[in-house]
Amino acid sequence: MSLDRISRRVGAIAPSATLAVSNKAKAMRAAGENVIGFGAGEPDFATPQHIVEAAIKACSDPLMHKYSAVGGLPELKEAIAVKTMRDSGYEVEASQVLVTNGGKHAVYNCFEALLNPGDEVLLPAPYWTTYPEPIALAGGVTVPLITTAEGGFRVTVEQLEAARTPNTKALVFVSPSNPTGAIYPEEEIRAIGRWAAEHDIWVIADEIYEHLVYGGNEFHSIATLCPEIGDKMIVLNGVAKTYAMTGWRVGWLIGPADLVKAAQNLQSHSTSNVANVAQAAALAAVSGPLDAVHQMREAFDRRRTTMYSMLSSIEGVLCPEPQGAFYAYPDFSALLGNEIGGHRVDTTLDLADVLLEQAKVAVVPGEAFGVGGGARLSFALGDDDLREGVGRIADFLS
Repeated sequence: MSLDRISRRVGAIAPSATLAVSNKAKAMRAAGENVIGFGAGEPDFATPQHIVEAAIKACSDPLMHKYSAVGGLPELKEAIAVKTMRDSGYEVEASQVLVTNGGKHAVYNCFEALLNPGDEVLLPAPYWTTYPEPIALAGGVTVPLITTAEGGFRVTVEQLEAARTPNTKALVFVSPSNPTGAIYPEEEIRAIGRWAAEHDIWVIADEIYEHLVYGGNEFHSIATLCPEIGDKMIVLNGVAKTYAMTGWRVGWLIGPADLVKAAQNLQSHSTSNVANVAQAAALAAVSGPLDAVHQMREAFDRRRTTMYSMLSSIEGVLCPEPQGAFYAYPDFSALLGNEIGGHRVDTTLDLADVLLEQAKVAVVPGEAFGVGGGARLSFALGDDDLREGVGRIADFLS
């Protein structure tokens, strides 16, 4: 078989590790095994009813049966601009918004429109597993910056400066973070923004977890705090996490006019417009009340506290308290290099395999997020399953 049968660029893409874990757990459950999965990055709640009703109504509107503007329904783009000002204090025009087929599509369009071959993108690690793939597809180079549990999984200006080269074009900034749940305090955000502006570096801020913050922590948009970044600021967001709408596939990109135009041109030849019914649902979400969001956040907060307490009680496990999103990211480094469950466990990949096969618990190993030693556990699942699953981990490792 010819080595060139499949495109080298596409052939080099790694499958989503988070989806792979979820799919394996689902397959084991389908085979009758009692598996508890901590892998999925989606709320376990139904989409709020007023959003569903808006979609049902849209289904009966003949206008929604036709092609619509590539960049998004005008009323949705306007509502996103209003919502962005409401939630983060960042003032943008509707013309700066591109509606995409979910958050991943916004990421892909962003890097395709921004990067040239050889451009370097600074990416604090652990990072969401998807980021490096569209960077590579666009010809860019991912430069991982390793953060630690002891440092709160936050990158420092000193790390950024040490990694900067003449080829550095952009920084991916995520707060609250997937996979670690870390949130950057205001003063650190301002320092990073000043550094980026000083060196004329683009900042790509993924703000999809903006509403999921807990305790005394606060979400701050780097776009709002650091206006000096100017027209090299890109914000990525979507309805998936905040409104329990992962399957509706509506995200967006906010950026300067030339970048948005380029990304929209690309989208016109790839997907064209996002499904109109899904856009109508998104319009109801971003322009509607946040009552359901607050209820979900209360449930996540309760589960967060439970998971943090239980993981922290396991000897040898270091678990920073999650501040945002719906993930805990315990560090298992102290347990590696030993025999666990009758198997030599040298990496968190090994540990995840043993936990799944023997404890019937699915976690996503740190290698999926760019650095081993830790693992991501989602607390977006029912309270009883959460307690049972973490209890299994504790019993297995004790």
